[in-house]
Amino acid sequence: MHHIMKQATVRDLRYHFVDIEARLGRGEQVEIRKRRKVIARLVPVRSEPNVYPDFAEVRRRIFAGKKASSTGTQLVSSGRSRD
Repeated sequence: MHHIMKQATVRDLRYHFVDIEARLGRGEQVEIRKRRKVIARLVPVRSEPNVYPDFAEVRRRIFAGKKASSTGTQLVSSGRSRD
Protein backbone atom coordinates (compact mmCIF):
# COMPACT_ATOMS: atom_id res chain seq x y z
CA MET A 1 0.00 0.00 0.00
CA HIS A 2 1.49 3.31 -1.04
CA HIS A 3 1.08 6.14 1.44
CA ILE A 4 1.61 9.73 0.36
CA MET A 5 3.06 11.69 3.23
CA LYS A 6 1.56 15.11 3.80
CA GLN A 7 3.95 18.06 3.69
CA ALA A 8 4.08 21.32 5.60
CA THR A 9 6.57 24.13 5.91
CA VAL A 10 7.94 25.73 9.05
CA ARG A 11 5.68 28.67 8.27
CA ASP A 12 2.68 26.32 8.09
CA LEU A 13 3.58 25.04 11.55
CA ARG A 14 3.57 28.58 12.88
CA TYR A 15 0.35 29.79 11.25
CA HIS A 16 -1.68 26.62 10.61
CA PHE A 17 -0.78 24.34 13.48
CA VAL A 18 -4.43 23.47 14.14
CA ASP A 19 -4.73 21.95 10.66
CA ILE A 20 -1.49 20.01 11.05
CA GLU A 21 -2.57 18.79 14.47
CA ALA A 22 -5.85 17.57 12.92
CA ARG A 23 -3.87 15.58 10.35
CA LEU A 24 -1.84 13.99 13.12
CA GLY A 25 -5.06 13.19 14.95
CA ARG A 26 -6.26 11.28 11.88
CA GLY A 27 -3.09 9.21 11.98
CA GLU A 28 -1.27 10.93 9.11
CA GLN A 29 2.46 11.57 9.10
CA VAL A 30 3.56 15.11 8.21
CA GLU A 31 6.89 15.94 6.60
CA ILE A 32 8.25 19.35 7.64
CA ARG A 33 10.27 21.29 5.08
CA LYS A 34 12.41 24.40 5.31
CA ARG A 35 13.67 25.93 2.08
CA ARG A 36 12.56 22.81 0.18
CA LYS A 37 14.62 20.48 2.37
CA VAL A 38 13.05 17.96 4.71
CA ILE A 39 14.07 18.83 8.26
CA ALA A 40 11.65 16.68 10.26
CA ARG A 41 8.79 14.22 10.21
CA LEU A 42 5.91 14.47 12.63
CA VAL A 43 4.51 11.06 13.44
CA PRO A 44 1.32 10.63 15.49
CA VAL A 45 1.74 8.89 18.82
CA ARG A 46 -0.06 5.59 19.00
CA SER A 47 -1.91 5.76 22.28
CA GLU A 48 -2.32 2.73 24.48
CA PRO A 49 -5.66 1.03 23.89
CA ASN A 50 -8.11 1.67 26.68
CA VAL A 51 -8.20 -1.32 28.94
CA TYR A 52 -11.51 -1.70 30.71
CA PRO A 53 -12.15 -4.08 33.58
CA ASP A 54 -14.24 -7.16 32.95
CA PHE A 55 -17.50 -5.73 34.26
CA ALA A 56 -19.27 -9.09 34.15
CA GLU A 57 -16.57 -10.58 36.40
CA VAL A 58 -16.79 -7.62 38.80
CA ARG A 59 -20.57 -8.05 38.98
CA ARG A 60 -20.21 -11.79 39.65
CA ARG A 61 -17.65 -11.11 42.38
CA ILE A 62 -19.85 -8.49 44.10
CA PHE A 63 -23.22 -10.20 43.86
CA ALA A 64 -22.18 -13.89 43.67
CA GLY A 65 -25.52 -15.14 42.39
CA LYS A 66 -27.70 -13.02 44.70
CA LYS A 67 -31.03 -11.95 43.28
CA ALA A 68 -32.34 -8.41 43.72
CA SER A 69 -35.79 -8.00 45.26
CA SER A 70 -36.77 -5.54 42.52
CA THR A 71 -35.47 -4.45 39.12
CA GLY A 72 -33.65 -1.21 38.45
CA THR A 73 -36.70 0.14 36.65
CA GLN A 74 -38.88 -0.55 39.68
CA LEU A 75 -36.40 1.20 41.99
CA VAL A 76 -36.28 4.29 39.78
CA SER A 77 -40.07 4.39 39.49
CA SER A 78 -40.55 4.10 43.23
CA GLY A 79 -37.97 6.82 43.82
CA ARG A 80 -39.79 9.18 41.48
CA SER A 81 -43.16 8.60 43.06
CA ARG A 82 -41.84 9.73 46.47
CA ASP A 83 -41.42 13.35 45.30
